[in-house]
Amino acid sequence: MTTTFELITRSPEETQALGRELGKLVQSGDLILLVGDLGAGKTCFTQGIAWGIGFEGYASSPSFVLVREYRGRLNLYHADLYRLDNVEEIADLGLDDYLDGPGILVVEWANKALDSFPPEHLRIHFEHMTENERRLRFEPHGPRYQRLVEQLMTGISTDCHSRESGNPLPSPLDSCLRRNDTEGKNWNFR
Repeated sequence: MTTTFELITRSPEETQALGRELGKLVQSGDLILLVGDLGAGKTCFTQGIAWGIGFEGYASSPSFVLVREYRGRLNLYHADLYRLDNVEEIADLGLDDYLDGPGILVVEWANKALDSFPPEHLRIHFEHMTENERRLRFEPHGPRYQRLVEQLMTGISTDCHSRESGNPLPSPLDSCLRRNDTEGKNWNFR
């Protein structure tokens, strides 16, 4: 059963906090593909992932250099395909080489070359809703990524339920999650 998850963040800080939570869970060799329009929160989310792996600086968009590297407990290779126009240019980057190293690969504008990536990955769609609100849809492709998203969802739903009972956790992530799976079950944590 493949499960997708949708979540709405209500500020850049919440988007970063969600990325940080994912960054705490990623493992060497993970591939995270980010899809969404300009300004939808992809770089902000990647900043959070960098903090989650222990990088202490600020991760900026690699639009002009194409790939940036950030070091923490793992290396984070942050690629941005925005300025590339065709699959051949993207293939020339050799992004698959980063998957064999001691780190994770996060790719912005991955929709420009989805067929070029391994079939197992985590794809996250970003939708710009209002000035500060973003809808994120997590689509795990493969068992590793299904487990990764389940771990992330479990941590966030626990956070939401704790706030409901009057015990807020020390996290800026104030969003709640909706689960959609092939059996049609939905859970809303509000």
